[in-house]
Amino acid sequence: MKARESGMPDEATWKTFFHPEEALAALGLDPETRLAVEFGCGYGTFTLEAARIIRGMVLGFDIESGLVDLCRQKSAQSGLANARFERRDFVADGTGLADHTADYVMLFNILHAEDPQILLREARRILAPGGTLAVMHWNYDPQTPRGPSMDIRPRPEDCRRWVKDAGFTEIGPNIHLPPWHYGFTAKAKQIN
Repeated sequence: MKARESGMPDEATWKTFFHPEEALAALGLDPETRLAVEFGCGYGTFTLEAARIIRGMVLGFDIESGLVDLCRQKSAQSGLANARFERRDFVADGTGLADHTADYVMLFNILHAEDPQILLREARRILAPGGTLAVMHWNYDPQTPRGPSMDIRPRPEDCRRWVKDAGFTEIGPNIHLPPWHYGFTAKAKQIN
């Protein structure tokens, strides 16, 4: 199931909205990460950059087979043997990953979904204890050049509340991710 209003502009336009390397650094992606996962990888903007940063594997999921194929081509052309892409309806079917296997999960520009808790619960399930959830979304500002309509666009406090309700702890401060986004991180609760 596609998230509401999840259509993508052309890739050249999309690239102008982000600074992936800086955003991932600000959101605490550690080069020692063993497995990073992105829900809704799109053009691979962050998945491919994460593969350049970490020593482990990066797995990107998307419902659009054309985007998955494009990401696979880009990965091969860039020689990124540590990036894999899978077409999957992760909203309806989850990721298919085993419990507590990921160190880092990216939920970028996706929490405007009809039920963001589905995504957050799946992220929580696959994150290892102490793993990092990274959230990014469009600023709550009608002047952004893109993003979901304001009636479904989450405010930072909405995202933070949803993350807490999903069982995450150590929710970090909001981070400005120029030019049009904010983000924050949270930790998967340690299992005693």
